[in-house]
Amino acid sequence: MAEQLLGRDDRDVVDAALLRVPFESLKRAAKERKAHLDGATEALAGLTAAAGANPEQQLQQLDQLVARLQGIKRKMGEVRLQEADEAMRCKLRLEHLAQLGRPAKGAVIPWSKQRLDRILADHMLRAGHQASAARLAQESRSEQLCDMHIFAGARRVVEALRRHDASEALAWCEENRARLRKIKSSLEFKLRLQEFLQLVRQEQRLPAVAYARQHLAPWASQHMPELQRALATLALPASTRLPAYKALFEEGQWDSLLELFQRELTRMHCLLPESQLSVLLQAGLVALKNPPSSSSSSREDPLHHPDFQALAEGLPFAKHVHSKLICAVTRQIMSDANPPMVLPNGYVYSQAAIEQIAAQNGGKVVCPRTGSIYGIEEARRAFIV
Repeated sequence: MAEQLLGRDDRDVVDAALLRVPFESLKRAAKERKAHLDGATEALAGLTAAAGANPEQQLQQLDQLVARLQGIKRKMGEVRLQEADEAMRCKLRLEHLAQLGRPAKGAVIPWSKQRLDRILADHMLRAGHQASAARLAQESRSEQLCDMHIFAGARRVVEALRRHDASEALAWCEENRARLRKIKSSLEFKLRLQEFLQLVRQEQRLPAVAYARQHLAPWASQHMPELQRALATLALPASTRLPAYKALFEEGQWDSLLELFQRELTRMHCLLPESQLSVLLQAGLVALKNPPSSSSSSREDPLHHPDFQALAEGLPFAKHVHSKLICAVTRQIMSDANPPMVLPNGYVYSQAAIEQIAAQNGGKVVCPRTGSIYGIEEARRAFIV
C-alpha cells in the first residue's frame, strides 16, 4: 500500500527543492559571466573611440584598459569556478534522483531513509547544528545533496549576531549587496540601525549622530518612519519606559536580526523559507488536525505532543466529510463489516476486537481500558448518525 501512495507527483514536489538551489545559482553565474563579457566589450569599444588622442593619452588609456581587463579576467575566473561547482552539483543531484527511482516492492523503508537523511541534514543546518548535519551527511554519503556550503559561509555571521556584533553581518551585506538589492532586502538598514542604537545606549550621542549621517541618511527615502523613531532616541535615556522607544533598546532586537538574516539567506539562495522536514510534518498534521485533537488524551495522537501542537498552530483543520472510527485494539477502521460495539461501561471497540478479546478470555470480554469483565452478549452495536 505504501508503494501506491508514493506517486510521481508527490516525489517531484518533495525533490524539487533539491535541484532548485544549484540550478538558480548556475543561472546567476551565467548572468554574471555575460555582464563581465559586456564590460570587456564596452572597454574595447572605448579604446577604438580614443584612437585620435595623442600618444601619451593613448598609453594612459591602454594602461587603464589593461588594469580593467585584468580585473574582468579575475572575476571571470571566479565565475568559471562557481559555474563548474554548481554544474557538478546539478549533475550529481540529477544522477541521485535517477538512481533513486521508485521504491521496490517491500523496500519503501530503506528507499525513504535515503531521502530522510538528506531532509534531516537540511533541518539541522537551518537549526545551526552544522557538525551534526555534516556527520549525518557523511555517514549517509549525501554531502553533495545538502547545501552545506551556503550555511557554512553564514556560520560566522550567525555566531557574531549571537554575540551582539553586527560587523560580520555588515561585511556579508557588502559582499552580496547587488543580490540583496534585487530581492529588496532591508537587512543592511536594520543592522546599521542597531549599531546606531548601540551608540545611543552607551551614551555616545555625538558619534551616534555622525554614524547616522554617514550610514543611515542614504536609507531615509525608503525607511523614513523607522529612521525618525530611532533618531528620537537621541533625546531619551536608554532606560526610557515609553513603549514605542523601549522596544528599540531591548535585547530581543538581536534575535530579530538573526531571524531576518536567516530569512534573507534562504531568499537569496532560493531555498524554501522552512526546512523540508517542517513542511512535510505540517502536511501530515493538517490531515490529522481537528477541533477535538487539541484536547486529545491519546498518546498515540501526534497532536497530543506539545511540540507537534506548536508546529500545527495556525494550520487549517482537516476536512472530513465522513468520520472514521479506528478501533483501539485492532487499529482497523470500523465499518458495516466490522461495526463498533459498545460495552456497558461506555467504551467502544470493533466487533473483531470484541471477538478477539472474548476468545482470549474464555468467552468473557475484559475491557482493555478499565479491566471490567462482561459477557460477549452484553456488547451492543453502536449506530452513528
